[in-house]
Amino acid sequence: MAAAGASASANAAEPVTQTIELPTLTADMSAAVAQSAAATQQAAANYELRAERDAAAAKAAAEAKKDLAEAKKKAEAKKKAAEAARKAAAERAERSAERATLSASASASTSTSVSAPASGSVATVIAFLKAQVGDAYVMGATGPNAWDCSSLVQAAYKQVGVDLPRVSQDQSMAGTDVPLSSVQVGDILYWGGKGSAYHVGVYIGNGQYLDAANPSKGVVIQDLSGYPASGAVRVL
Repeated sequence: MAAAGASASANAAEPVTQTIELPTLTADMSAAVAQSAAATQQAAANYELRAERDAAAAKAAAEAKKDLAEAKKKAEAKKKAAEAARKAAAERAERSAERATLSASASASTSTSVSAPASGSVATVIAFLKAQVGDAYVMGATGPNAWDCSSLVQAAYKQVGVDLPRVSQDQSMAGTDVPLSSVQVGDILYWGGKGSAYHVGVYIGNGQYLDAANPSKGVVIQDLSGYPASGAVRVL
């Protein structure tokens, strides 16, 4: 019985070994594996090619979009430049027309409202002006004992038959323009822009002029160096 038990224990301790036979790699199977590897490589190459083409297409689209934006920007710039040039040309034409109208108006004023003076008229004008020295300055007054700047000048030239406009702006447009370096006795001096003068007086020689200055001074003789004129016109 002991021997039988020992034999049974020995049989139980012996491992059971199972052998798995691997299939033999035949030539066909090798070819199939190689073909599968080639197909995989080709698929990878195709995928890479598609990725490159997609990237190139995206880059081309982005560049085309950028070019379109640049072209649009340039077109807008050209449009703005053309509009600015058109406006500038229109403004120049308008200014030229205004100058032509102004010149024509001045010529008409000279020919219609300023008549030819008699001989010795400058002396007559200056004598009248000096006779008013000491009179009061009153805005809008027209004499005989109170004046404003333009009414005094108008009255002085009326003594010799020259009909000047009433206000300083228009008087600065009468007659012929004279450079201040060539001003002569009897020329009308004005302060401010031509056609927009705010004050007038008459040059009486020796660097002096006579005008109805302001309420504190009245009609006075002053040095031109102390209050240089903007321009001068000659009607005599």
